[in-house]
Amino acid sequence: MDDTSAEQRPDSILDLPLRPLRADDPLRWLVHGWRDFTRAPGIGLFYGTCFAVMGWVLLWTYRHAPAWVLALSAGFLLVGPFLCLGLYDVSRKLEHGEPPDLGASLTAWDTRTGTMAVFGGVLLILEMIWGRASLVVFAVSFDGMPDFKGSLAALLDPENVGFIVAYLAVGAIFAGLIFAISVVSIPMILDRSVDAVSAGLTSLRLCLTQPWVMLIWGALITLLVVLAMLPGFLGLLVVGPVLGHASWHAYRCAVGELPAGIA
Repeated sequence: MDDTSAEQRPDSILDLPLRPLRADDPLRWLVHGWRDFTRAPGIGLFYGTCFAVMGWVLLWTYRHAPAWVLALSAGFLLVGPFLCLGLYDVSRKLEHGEPPDLGASLTAWDTRTGTMAVFGGVLLILEMIWGRASLVVFAVSFDGMPDFKGSLAALLDPENVGFIVAYLAVGAIFAGLIFAISVVSIPMILDRSVDAVSAGLTSLRLCLTQPWVMLIWGALITLLVVLAMLPGFLGLLVVGPVLGHASWHAYRCAVGELPAGIA
């Protein structure tokens, strides 16, 4: 009997059980995210303000390089899980019935410094590659770089269908890759003693085994972030923290517990 149990037991963190998800789960995660935001609004608004300020700094820093603004704005979608680390800590404390603390959320990474640094570095590198790739698409599509308004117009002009398809295809490749390896990996690293590779592979396994639900979740994140950025990044004041909290609940809903004694 003990031998049978041992045979059915996962051998490592890579064999973490993944719970079956339903198509309406992403909406439920958003509801839970809104609930956590309303339970700790001050902390949420702090992080939301940080997101909005980052957008404003981005616009000012690259005011003469609009293609970079578009590319790095899309980077909000790519590095969001890492930026929301403090919000995951808040949701974790609320889940355990503990009072959340802004100071603690800002240093939540300190127990996983090495792993977080590795994963954050990977996301940063991929973000910079995506920025460079977007510049190449602009360069081969236009004679000179248009201004920011012109860049947006180019993305919406049906006559530039070749540019639009290429730009969106390149963005989709990078966004899809990073979403797949990070959708639950950062909250998992915060919550468990796990290395960056194992967390990334667990996240990828989730996306490969339950693609439709994760596509719905990714589409909701993309839609909400784009809408939040349109009014001068002001929508990120609320959308940013709500999505951060919701991502914690996505991880908790999707990834099961490892039996005791398994490392």
